[in-house]
Amino acid sequence: MLLPADVRKRIAAGEVTLAFRRWRRPTVKAGGTLRTPVGVLAIDAVDVIELEAITEADVARAGYRSREALLAALRPEGTLYRIAFRLAGPDPRAALRERTDMSQAEREELERRLARLDAASRTGPWTRSVLELIAERPATLAADLADELDREKPAFKRDVRKLKELGLTESLERGYRLSPRGRGFLSASRAR
Repeated sequence: MLLPADVRKRIAAGEVTLAFRRWRRPTVKAGGTLRTPVGVLAIDAVDVIELEAITEADVARAGYRSREALLAALRPEGTLYRIAFRLAGPDPRAALRERTDMSQAEREELERRLARLDAASRTGPWTRSVLELIAERPATLAADLADELDREKPAFKRDVRKLKELGLTESLERGYRLSPRGRGFLSASRAR
């Protein structure tokens, strides 16, 4: 469930606690969580709803000034869902990204995880080249980085998300950069 930057700010402030989406099938489920740049959202409810059932209070809780603005933001097709959520806490990856003090065992485990990602790839090893490229060209559009590696943008972005899960990269408004953990790991790897 994508959330625009202005909505994410209002979620962080506790002003937005609802979203409305038209989907073929929901991409979130009640009881689940969703990691966002402002933290982890706890999904409290995902309900099918009719347009007529959207109240003015719902419109305000979803962060819209008017019912018309909310309706204009919806896709024209799909089942309408009302998603209730709350900010449950910080994204644990944020703390991980800042951790630069890795033990030898942690470093070895990270090396094993990267090796597994490389081994599972249909196109061959990629983790080191992507880390090096992001280190050399921070804040570069994903499409440009993918082109440089002769890769498709969607596949490249999926791979960067895998590195993000390990706390090695961070998403920027435009492109990516290595996290402090990623810079420390890459520097130590180069030294060996």
